Amino acid sequence: MTKIFADNILEGKVAFVTGGGTGITGGIARAFAEHGAKVAITSRKIENLKAMKQKIEDAGGECFAVAGDVRDFSDVQNAVARTVEHYGKIDIVVNGAAGNFLCAADELSPNGFGTVVDIDTKGTFNVCRATFDELKKSRGQILNISATLHYLATPMQIHVSAAKAGVDAITRNLSVEWGRHGIRVNGIAPGPIEDTEGMKRLLPEPLKEKITRKIPLGRFGRIADIENAALFLVSDAASYIDGVTLVVDGGNWLLGTSLS
Repeated sequence: MTKIFADNILEGKVAFVTGGGTGITGGIARAFAEHGAKVAITSRKIENLKAMKQKIEDAGGECFAVAGDVRDFSDVQNAVARTVEHYGKIDIVVNGAAGNFLCAADELSPNGFGTVVDIDTKGTFNVCRATFDELKKSRGQILNISATLHYLATPMQIHVSAAKAGVDAITRNLSVEWGRHGIRVNGIAPGPIEDTEGMKRLLPEPLKEKITRKIPLGRFGRIADIENAALFLVSDAASYIDGVTLVVDGGNWLLGTSLS
Protein backbone atom coordinates (compact mmCIF):
# COMPACT_ATOMS: atom_id res chain seq x y z
CA MET A 1 0.00 0.00 0.00
CA THR A 2 1.05 3.61 -0.52
CA LYS A 3 2.91 5.09 2.42
CA ILE A 4 0.62 7.54 4.20
CA PHE A 5 2.53 8.78 7.23
CA ALA A 6 5.77 10.73 7.52
CA ASP A 7 8.81 8.51 7.96
CA ASN A 8 9.68 10.15 11.30
CA ILE A 9 6.21 10.19 12.86
CA LEU A 10 7.38 7.93 15.71
CA GLU A 11 10.96 9.18 15.94
CA GLY A 12 12.32 8.95 19.48
CA LYS A 13 9.66 6.48 20.63
CA VAL A 14 10.24 2.99 22.00
CA ALA A 15 7.52 0.40 21.36
CA PHE A 16 7.11 -2.89 23.23
CA VAL A 17 5.13 -5.33 21.07
CA THR A 18 3.88 -8.73 22.22
CA GLY A 19 3.34 -11.39 19.59
CA GLY A 20 5.61 -9.24 17.47
CA GLY A 21 7.25 -12.02 15.50
CA THR A 22 4.43 -12.73 13.07
CA GLY A 23 1.03 -11.73 11.78
CA ILE A 24 -0.71 -8.47 12.56
CA THR A 25 1.52 -7.43 15.43
CA GLY A 26 4.62 -8.40 13.49
CA GLY A 27 3.42 -6.02 10.80
CA ILE A 28 2.76 -3.31 13.37
CA ALA A 29 6.26 -3.70 14.81
CA ARG A 30 7.79 -3.45 11.35
CA ALA A 31 5.64 -0.41 10.48
CA PHE A 32 6.57 1.34 13.72
CA ALA A 33 10.26 0.77 13.00
CA GLU A 34 9.82 2.09 9.46
CA HIS A 35 8.37 5.27 10.94
CA GLY A 36 11.16 5.99 13.38
CA ALA A 37 10.43 3.95 16.52
CA LYS A 38 12.82 1.59 18.22
CA VAL A 39 10.94 -1.63 18.77
CA ALA A 40 11.16 -4.51 21.21
CA ILE A 41 9.32 -7.65 20.13
CA THR A 42 8.47 -10.49 22.44
CA SER A 43 7.05 -13.97 22.10
CA ARG A 44 7.11 -17.16 24.15
CA LYS A 45 10.03 -18.53 22.12
CA ILE A 46 12.96 -16.45 20.89
CA GLU A 47 13.03 -18.53 17.69
CA ASN A 48 9.68 -17.00 16.71
CA LEU A 49 11.23 -13.52 16.71
CA LYS A 50 14.42 -13.96 14.73
CA ALA A 51 12.97 -13.55 11.23
CA MET A 52 11.07 -10.36 12.09
CA LYS A 53 14.07 -8.88 13.90
CA GLN A 54 16.18 -9.53 10.81
CA LYS A 55 13.55 -8.04 8.50
CA ILE A 56 13.33 -4.86 10.59
CA GLU A 57 17.09 -4.48 10.81
CA ASP A 58 17.60 -5.19 7.11
CA ALA A 59 15.25 -2.27 6.42
CA GLY A 60 17.36 0.01 8.61
CA GLY A 61 15.26 -0.15 11.79
CA GLU A 62 16.20 -0.98 15.37
CA CYS A 63 14.78 -4.13 16.93
CA PHE A 64 15.37 -5.88 20.24
CA ALA A 65 14.01 -9.43 20.60
CA VAL A 66 13.28 -10.87 24.03
CA ALA A 67 11.46 -14.06 24.98
CA GLY A 68 8.56 -13.91 27.39
CA ASP A 69 5.29 -15.73 28.04
CA VAL A 70 2.54 -13.15 28.59
CA ARG A 71 0.69 -15.63 30.82
CA ASP A 72 3.53 -15.47 33.35
CA PHE A 73 3.79 -12.09 35.07
CA SER A 74 7.39 -12.63 36.16
CA ASP A 75 8.29 -13.48 32.55
CA VAL A 76 6.67 -10.25 31.40
CA GLN A 77 8.44 -8.24 34.08
CA ASN A 78 11.76 -9.66 32.91
CA ALA A 79 11.04 -8.81 29.26
CA VAL A 80 10.05 -5.28 30.22
CA ALA A 81 13.14 -4.82 32.41
CA ARG A 82 15.42 -6.03 29.64
CA THR A 83 13.76 -3.68 27.15
CA VAL A 84 14.24 -0.71 29.48
CA GLU A 85 17.83 -1.75 30.07
CA HIS A 86 18.38 -1.90 26.31
CA TYR A 87 16.50 1.23 25.19
CA GLY A 88 16.13 3.25 28.40
CA LYS A 89 12.34 3.59 28.33
CA ILE A 90 9.02 2.42 26.89
CA ASP A 91 6.57 4.83 25.22
CA ILE A 92 4.17 2.51 23.41
CA VAL A 93 2.84 -0.94 24.32
CA VAL A 94 1.08 -3.13 21.77
CA ASN A 95 -0.70 -6.20 23.13
CA GLY A 96 -0.99 -8.66 20.28
CA ALA A 97 -0.16 -12.08 21.73
CA ALA A 98 -3.18 -14.29 21.05
CA GLY A 99 -4.42 -17.83 20.70
CA ASN A 100 -7.11 -19.15 18.38
CA PHE A 101 -8.57 -22.35 17.02
CA LEU A 102 -12.01 -23.47 15.85
CA CYS A 103 -14.03 -25.55 18.29
CA ALA A 104 -17.71 -26.02 19.08
CA ALA A 105 -18.64 -25.03 22.63
CA ASP A 106 -19.89 -28.51 23.50
CA GLU A 107 -16.55 -29.99 22.46
CA LEU A 108 -14.29 -27.33 23.98
CA SER A 109 -12.32 -28.40 27.03
CA PRO A 110 -12.02 -26.12 30.07
CA ASN A 111 -8.28 -26.15 29.47
CA GLY A 112 -8.71 -25.01 25.86
CA PHE A 113 -11.03 -22.21 26.94
CA GLY A 114 -8.71 -21.19 29.75
CA THR A 115 -5.59 -21.20 27.61
CA VAL A 116 -7.01 -18.64 25.17
CA VAL A 117 -8.32 -16.44 27.98
CA ASP A 118 -4.94 -16.65 29.71
CA ILE A 119 -3.05 -15.56 26.60
CA ASP A 120 -5.42 -12.85 25.38
CA THR A 121 -7.07 -11.40 28.47
CA LYS A 122 -4.74 -12.22 31.32
CA GLY A 123 -1.73 -11.64 29.07
CA THR A 124 -3.00 -8.19 28.10
CA PHE A 125 -3.47 -7.25 31.75
CA ASN A 126 -0.07 -8.65 32.71
CA VAL A 127 1.71 -6.56 30.08
CA CYS A 128 -0.25 -3.41 30.91
CA ARG A 129 0.48 -3.83 34.60
CA ALA A 130 4.17 -4.61 34.09
CA THR A 131 4.71 -1.56 31.87
CA PHE A 132 2.66 0.90 33.93
CA ASP A 133 5.56 2.54 35.74
CA GLU A 134 7.44 3.14 32.49
CA LEU A 135 4.34 4.43 30.71
CA LYS A 136 3.65 6.79 33.61
CA LYS A 137 7.14 8.23 33.21
CA SER A 138 6.80 8.68 29.45
CA ARG A 139 3.08 9.58 29.47
CA GLY A 140 2.86 6.79 26.96
CA GLN A 141 0.13 4.66 25.53
CA ILE A 142 -1.27 1.19 25.10
CA LEU A 143 -2.78 -0.37 21.98
CA ASN A 144 -4.69 -3.62 22.49
CA ILE A 145 -5.46 -5.86 19.52
CA SER A 146 -8.99 -7.20 19.84
CA ALA A 147 -11.55 -8.62 17.39
CA THR A 148 -15.21 -8.26 16.37
CA LEU A 149 -16.17 -11.85 17.14
CA HIS A 150 -18.08 -10.99 20.32
CA TYR A 151 -20.11 -8.08 18.93
CA LEU A 152 -22.85 -10.48 17.83
CA ALA A 153 -22.00 -14.18 18.05
CA THR A 154 -19.49 -16.28 16.16
CA PRO A 155 -19.96 -20.06 16.22
CA MET A 156 -16.90 -22.17 17.05
CA GLN A 157 -15.26 -19.15 18.69
CA ILE A 158 -16.75 -18.88 22.19
CA HIS A 159 -13.30 -18.98 23.80
CA VAL A 160 -11.83 -16.21 21.64
CA SER A 161 -15.02 -14.14 21.86
CA ALA A 162 -14.91 -14.25 25.66
CA ALA A 163 -11.20 -13.46 25.70
CA LYS A 164 -11.50 -10.46 23.38
CA ALA A 165 -14.51 -9.11 25.27
CA GLY A 166 -12.21 -9.08 28.28
CA VAL A 167 -9.55 -7.24 26.29
CA ASP A 168 -12.09 -4.56 25.35
CA ALA A 169 -13.05 -4.18 29.02
CA ILE A 170 -9.38 -3.73 29.92
CA THR A 171 -9.06 -1.02 27.27
CA ARG A 172 -12.03 0.92 28.62
CA ASN A 173 -11.19 0.56 32.29
CA LEU A 174 -7.52 1.45 31.99
CA SER A 175 -8.30 4.46 29.81
CA VAL A 176 -10.40 5.82 32.68
CA GLU A 177 -8.04 4.87 35.51
CA TRP A 178 -4.75 5.75 33.85
CA GLY A 179 -5.76 8.80 31.84
CA ARG A 180 -4.80 11.01 34.79
CA HIS A 181 -1.22 9.81 34.30
CA GLY A 182 -1.28 10.91 30.67
CA ILE A 183 -1.52 7.30 29.48
CA ARG A 184 -3.85 6.73 26.53
CA VAL A 185 -5.33 3.25 26.13
CA ASN A 186 -6.99 2.28 22.87
CA GLY A 187 -7.61 -0.83 20.81
CA ILE A 188 -8.05 -2.08 17.27
CA ALA A 189 -10.59 -4.73 16.31
CA PRO A 190 -9.54 -6.15 12.94
CA GLY A 191 -12.03 -7.87 10.72
CA PRO A 192 -10.97 -10.77 8.48
CA ILE A 193 -7.36 -10.11 7.45
CA GLU A 194 -6.46 -12.31 4.51
CA ASP A 195 -2.66 -12.28 4.71
CA THR A 196 -2.41 -13.76 8.21
CA GLU A 197 -1.55 -17.36 8.93
CA GLY A 198 -4.59 -17.72 11.16
CA MET A 199 -7.00 -16.66 8.44
CA LYS A 200 -5.39 -19.00 5.94
CA ARG A 201 -5.76 -21.83 8.45
CA LEU A 202 -9.24 -21.05 9.75
CA LEU A 203 -11.05 -19.97 6.60
CA PRO A 204 -11.58 -22.33 3.65
CA GLU A 205 -11.58 -20.66 0.22
CA PRO A 206 -15.32 -21.22 -0.56
CA LEU A 207 -16.31 -19.53 2.71
CA LYS A 208 -13.88 -16.67 2.04
CA GLU A 209 -15.55 -15.96 -1.30
CA LYS A 210 -18.99 -15.98 0.32
CA ILE A 211 -17.93 -13.55 3.06
CA THR A 212 -16.14 -11.26 0.60
CA ARG A 213 -19.39 -10.73 -1.30
CA LYS A 214 -21.05 -9.55 1.94
CA ILE A 215 -18.34 -7.11 3.10
CA PRO A 216 -19.57 -3.59 2.32
CA LEU A 217 -16.17 -2.50 0.97
CA GLY A 218 -15.96 -5.67 -1.12
CA ARG A 219 -12.64 -7.04 0.05
CA PHE A 220 -10.86 -8.69 2.95
CA GLY A 221 -8.49 -6.54 4.95
CA ARG A 222 -4.72 -6.79 4.85
CA ILE A 223 -2.14 -6.40 7.58
CA ALA A 224 -1.21 -3.02 6.07
CA ASP A 225 -4.72 -1.76 6.90
CA ILE A 226 -4.16 -2.53 10.57
CA GLU A 227 -0.66 -1.05 10.48
CA ASN A 228 -2.07 2.26 9.26
CA ALA A 229 -4.76 2.30 11.94
CA ALA A 230 -2.12 1.55 14.58
CA LEU A 231 0.18 4.31 13.34
CA PHE A 232 -2.69 6.78 13.54
CA LEU A 233 -3.79 5.79 17.05
CA VAL A 234 -0.29 6.01 18.56
CA SER A 235 0.57 9.26 16.75
CA ASP A 236 -0.01 12.79 17.99
CA ALA A 237 -2.88 13.03 15.50
CA ALA A 238 -4.89 10.88 17.93
CA SER A 239 -3.77 12.67 21.11
CA TYR A 240 -7.35 13.19 22.33
CA ILE A 241 -8.59 9.68 21.55
CA ASP A 242 -8.78 7.45 24.61
CA GLY A 243 -10.73 4.32 25.53
CA VAL A 244 -11.72 3.54 21.95
CA THR A 245 -11.53 0.19 20.18
CA LEU A 246 -11.39 1.10 16.52
CA VAL A 247 -13.05 -1.42 14.22
CA VAL A 248 -11.09 -1.95 11.00
CA ASP A 249 -13.19 -4.41 9.02
CA GLY A 250 -14.68 -2.72 5.95
CA GLY A 251 -18.09 -2.59 7.64
CA ASN A 252 -18.18 -6.37 7.94
CA TRP A 253 -19.54 -6.86 11.47
CA LEU A 254 -22.52 -4.57 10.85
CA LEU A 255 -24.01 -7.21 8.55
CA GLY A 256 -23.46 -10.07 10.96
CA THR A 257 -20.75 -11.73 8.88
CA SER A 258 -18.01 -11.31 11.48
CA LEU A 259 -15.03 -13.62 11.22
CA SER A 260 -11.71 -12.29 12.48
